[in-house]
Amino acid sequence: MAPRPEVRDTSSLTLDDANTAPKDSVILPAYSTVDKYEEDPWNLPELQDTGLKWSELDTKGKVMRVLTAIVKFILLVGFLYMFVCSLDILSSAFQLVGGKAAGDIFQDNAVLSNPVAGLVIGVLVTVLVQSSSTSSSIVVSMVSSGLLEVQSAVPVIMGANIGTSVTNTIVAMMQAGDRNEFRRAFAGATVHDFFNWLSVLILLPLEAATGVLYKLTKIVIDSFNIQGGNNAPDLLNVITDPLTDAIIELDKTVISDIATGDPAARNKSLIKIWCKSEKITTLVNITVPSAANCTTGAPCWVEGNKTWTQINVTETINLERCNHIFVYANLPDLAVGLILLALSLLILCTCLILIVKLLNSMLKGQVAVVIKKVLNTDFPFPFGWVTGYIAIMVGAGMTFIVQSSSVFTSAITPLVGIGVISLERAYPLTLGSNIGTTTTAILAAMAAPGETLANSLQIALCHFFFNIAGILLWYPIPFTRIPIRLARALGNRTAKYRWFAALYLFLCFFLMPLTILGLSLAGWQALVGVAVPIVVLAIFIIIVNLMQVRCPQYLPSGLRNWDFLPRPLHSMAPWDRVVKSGMAFCGAHFCCCCKCCQSTEDEEKGGKERKKSLEMYDNPVLNRDDEPQETPKETVKATQL
Repeated sequence: MAPRPEVRDTSSLTLDDANTAPKDSVILPAYSTVDKYEEDPWNLPELQDTGLKWSELDTKGKVMRVLTAIVKFILLVGFLYMFVCSLDILSSAFQLVGGKAAGDIFQDNAVLSNPVAGLVIGVLVTVLVQSSSTSSSIVVSMVSSGLLEVQSAVPVIMGANIGTSVTNTIVAMMQAGDRNEFRRAFAGATVHDFFNWLSVLILLPLEAATGVLYKLTKIVIDSFNIQGGNNAPDLLNVITDPLTDAIIELDKTVISDIATGDPAARNKSLIKIWCKSEKITTLVNITVPSAANCTTGAPCWVEGNKTWTQINVTETINLERCNHIFVYANLPDLAVGLILLALSLLILCTCLILIVKLLNSMLKGQVAVVIKKVLNTDFPFPFGWVTGYIAIMVGAGMTFIVQSSSVFTSAITPLVGIGVISLERAYPLTLGSNIGTTTTAILAAMAAPGETLANSLQIALCHFFFNIAGILLWYPIPFTRIPIRLARALGNRTAKYRWFAALYLFLCFFLMPLTILGLSLAGWQALVGVAVPIVVLAIFIIIVNLMQVRCPQYLPSGLRNWDFLPRPLHSMAPWDRVVKSGMAFCGAHFCCCCKCCQSTEDEEKGGKERKKSLEMYDNPVLNRDDEPQETPKETVKATQL
């Protein structure tokens, strides 16, 4: 065996020394200083029990622990109840603030004939009223009255599916205090957004070109002799209505009447004043110009110079006022809506914070282990693929019980944030929630009158098959689960720049739909002329970004990074400094903002101290958002070697 070569100390070796080094000497390779045990922020955290074990407690301690657990459970149920009620009040507040505007938007039938305009109108109206059920019922009313064709209503239903996901995105922003919790919660909320947007991106052009959803649902309606049935059962509303009805009750028919063109509805208030009323029909004598104007079958007689007949007149008699707190307020809808908006957001934030803290204190030790195993463990091979589909059915069933996809997805969002449910498990639960909300709509449509049953049911089935098609596109094959990867990337981005979450919410649910709607009103030429270059540019940027990371050698040298552009165009760091400067300015005037800014800066400093250098294995493309750093001397030597 050959003798082992001598190892020299190369810590102070220069480039010239390296070139003249003896052949029998060995130069040690440069090692990365990355901490290989660095924790992955997407790993579910271990909620460890720091208290005494059960066996170490005396009798008094065991009794106190049991009582504490019971009290915590009761508080958790109470806060969850208030959380759900606050979502209901939030929906009512949005309807008071923007409900009539939503009705006006729907009233323009010429715009709704444009599929893209119909899509963004569905998004905007659902965001305004915070309820896909309300926006869907408006569409059903318009179709039933002949103001809108079923085929034109399909894009609006797609838009309503997108708009309903804004609620859990708002809920996720309430967990911005902890960076990793916010990362997971925002990803868990926006995976719903990405699924809806990607489904629309594929299915809307397909529907506009072929009408596949319209034709499929038409075949289903024509093939079965569908009879009207009962409305969807009130399950959750039975529990929440006593509290929410004591705060506010709305007459939701006003929005539908405005959308269908009733001029009298514009002057009505959405706030319900009379909860019990009775319609009385009486026979009234009236005068008509001549006997030819008398109603067929009604008596007609002449007295002097006047011709008389009788008609039925229906009069509504109000019997009992409602009992909510705004019944005697005499405030306009906008004022009541703003009051309820502030109140509901305050209760929503408070309940969410308390729910998260209670869950963190309860889900420890063996309890956390059991819950995580039940929720996140797959079936053994070869049946692991079945787990996701069972999660879809669970999501559909739970949404059917609570009758709201917003409530269900908003409830699981904080669980994703604290690490009880993984993002991979939240995704099929969310898909099931989409299915569950359509089954409720189908049952509601089957309660429609006979003359409107077919159209109402066809629209509900379009919603159902749209979600089924989306699941077939983005779930069965693991490679196609793109919404998870996109949500994870957005979660990383918003965890680093938390203000980006508010920007994302504003862009995706307000600015972009409003811009597209404005271009649609200007004509399809304007829409195509502006949208096509933007889409082409976006596709080019995405392709170049992917090639920069995966195969930069195939790109021209100038496109291997974005350094040739001004820094604000390829990095969010300059914008982050602007936002922090604005927050610091606010902190000089408001104490709470000052504390928030200070805590954020301290956290950033701590993160920089813990950050490890990748040395020679750094990828400049992946680190283009970071501040430029001076390359250490040791790194240069290692690279030259």
